[in-house]
Amino acid sequence: MAGMKDSSSEIAEYIQALNSPDYAAVQAARRALVARGAQVVEALWAARDHADDLLRWEITRTLVEIRDPQVADRLVQIMIDDPDPGIRWMAAEGLVSLGEASLRPLLEALVHHSDSAWLRQGAHHVLKALAAGPRESPLRLVLQALESMEPVLQVPLAAQQALMSLGLLR
Repeated sequence: MAGMKDSSSEIAEYIQALNSPDYAAVQAARRALVARGAQVVEALWAARDHADDLLRWEITRTLVEIRDPQVADRLVQIMIDDPDPGIRWMAAEGLVSLGEASLRPLLEALVHHSDSAWLRQGAHHVLKALAAGPRESPLRLVLQALESMEPVLQVPLAAQQALMSLGLLR
């Protein structure tokens, strides 16, 4: 148990260091967190709640660099609710880098949150990058819905159909 506590306090210190004015300290903290992988995702996410723009940016960058499929849900949530367009764009780029692992959480979010212009904007970028090969046809339909005159109405149905076509329904 003591090792576990040391580990969580160390993780908290690294997260706090992401907000340092010393860029070398920020880079070292990010590398240390990324090296721990999925085990730091919850701590990063919890720290994001009360973070300023710079720290939210660093937390998002760290989540992106972890490159674990479990991060996809968090990156989608960032696209829905972060007020900073640069942070939302980084989350979208992270989803692109996750590839197919990002499709289910992104399409599910489009089914339930098509009223989010921020989500629709980021989803368009992600889906355009991922629409190739066997995924092309169902994702093209979602892209067309995103580009339509009434995306709030058309996107949920197109996203639901893509989930079914791609075999991603839970």
